[in-house]
Amino acid sequence: MKFIDEATIDVAAGDGGSGCVSFRREKFIPFGGPNGGDGGRGGSVWALADRNINTLIDYRYARRHQARNGEAGRGSDQFGAAGDDIVLRMPVGTIVTDADSGQVLTELLEHGQKVLLAKGGDGGFGNLHFKTSTNRSPRQKTPGWPGDNKKLALELRVLADVGLLGMPNAGKSTLIAAISNARPKIADYPFTTLHPNLGVVRVAPEQSFVVADVPGLIEGASEGAGLGHQFLRHLQRTRLLLHIVDIAPFDDTVDPVAQARGIVAELKKYDPALHAKPRWLVLNKLDMVPQAEQAARVKDFVRRLRWKGPVFEISALARQGLQPLIENVYRQVSQHHQVEVDPDPRFAADPQGPARG
Repeated sequence: MKFIDEATIDVAAGDGGSGCVSFRREKFIPFGGPNGGDGGRGGSVWALADRNINTLIDYRYARRHQARNGEAGRGSDQFGAAGDDIVLRMPVGTIVTDADSGQVLTELLEHGQKVLLAKGGDGGFGNLHFKTSTNRSPRQKTPGWPGDNKKLALELRVLADVGLLGMPNAGKSTLIAAISNARPKIADYPFTTLHPNLGVVRVAPEQSFVVADVPGLIEGASEGAGLGHQFLRHLQRTRLLLHIVDIAPFDDTVDPVAQARGIVAELKKYDPALHAKPRWLVLNKLDMVPQAEQAARVKDFVRRLRWKGPVFEISALARQGLQPLIENVYRQVSQHHQVEVDPDPRFAADPQGPARG
């Protein structure tokens, strides 16, 4: 299934039904009085977070979502039926924004979270409501209130504990396939990853963490070059970044240190907060280096990069050095029993909206 992480939709809640003007007419009861009922409430539009959905593709092609209107009131004190609500199921991690004002309405961060997107209009009053001691035969009624209409922008940011960062063809897809249940496309040419991949890494029967792999970054990504910039937002929810570096590029003119510095620079340009996240260095494709030269090459790389953080030497293809990496990553992310997601700074609105009097 195609991965879609952005969509724009129109939602319209139902209008309330009109009230009714009616009078009780029965034999031997000449002055029965008013009995016009109220109109029914219009249906509302809700968003529901569903962990079984992982893409917004349904909203790429179905852009209009409208709830039913409430029924008009009737005589004999009959109120109109309320319009049915509609529930839009969305992936966990979806941010809903008002497309016109740019204000974030809600973030769906937990499975089963239900948020009101558009409130249905209240029903109008029938003439039964206007009966008084001095006005015994009122002929007033009110129309139903209109429902909310909004244009919404949906943006999906996947929820993962660990994010993989690196140049195209650095071995990120091979690594996530080696340590998790993910099966991304793997080939011997760059840009094989065209959309984010999620994988669950099982450390023990009841110990696991989630890894996100995004398309590789190239120089100028923060200005829109390549594909990686489109998906960097998926790394903003992670707790730890693994910077994957190809320690043995096929082209001898390519300097892995310069590439690593370029990735860090693009990360800082895109989002300083993302650049400030904990980041570990993972030197991949070590099996391509003669064993006698491995230690010297790693030492030279770390020295030239002036790296002070944790360093892991692995070969994702040969599955070498993966267990220490997995165990250390799990210890890092398991310090928090529940993944805490920093709220989007744009989130400032009450998703329920103001109460209507």
